Amino acid sequence: MDRVRLEPITWERLGDALAERLLDLKPADGGPWPKVAFDGAPAARPGDLAARVAEALRVRGRTALPVAADGFLRPASLRYEFGHEDAESYYSGWFDTGALWREVFGPLEPGGTGRVLPDLWDPATDRATRSPYVRLPRGGALLLHGPFLLNHWFPFDLTVHVSLTPGALRRRTGEAERWTLPAFERYETETGPADLADVVVRADDPRHPAWTGRRDEDPGAR
Repeated sequence: MDRVRLEPITWERLGDALAERLLDLKPADGGPWPKVAFDGAPAARPGDLAARVAEALRVRGRTALPVAADGFLRPASLRYEFGHEDAESYYSGWFDTGALWREVFGPLEPGGTGRVLPDLWDPATDRATRSPYVRLPRGGALLLHGPFLLNHWFPFDLTVHVSLTPGALRRRTGEAERWTLPAFERYETETGPADLADVVVRADDPRHPAWTGRRDEDPGAR
């Protein structure tokens, strides 16, 4: 990642640039719903970028559905089976990837209904959210945001990694959550998200992001 040239950009211009790219994006599975990852640690706030892109798409006449991976946590009895601060469990056992496949990606397969569950589990109450399903119209984009998204073979058509250097990640992670830092170190070592992602955004200074721009010449090639 350090060898990649990063270009300064504002969050507003970044949202517009990603929205424009999505307008031309052809889903790799041939279906009508492009699926985008906004991957990053909570401290990097990938959900903020997903929301910005959703708004930029809305003003361009395109529907988008931001979905938080944190809405698909497993029950507390499973998340905390090995303690409340077990980084290994956080890395590999907190998120209900099966539910994401079933309730989010499955309905967006070619020939699917487009009927997506926006969230499943409320960690505050440790109960099902009972949220209603949302029907994503044809051409509408799924914007899934959260950590470790490039670990699960999800069928994304565009991947955006919001990156923090180790020092910035530590500074911007609250004291109560710093036990999670080894999980992100492992993610960097084992997965290398900055090398896998189509777009990398460096957000060490939240006021002044930088990005890699377009890593391919044809935005609809994926």
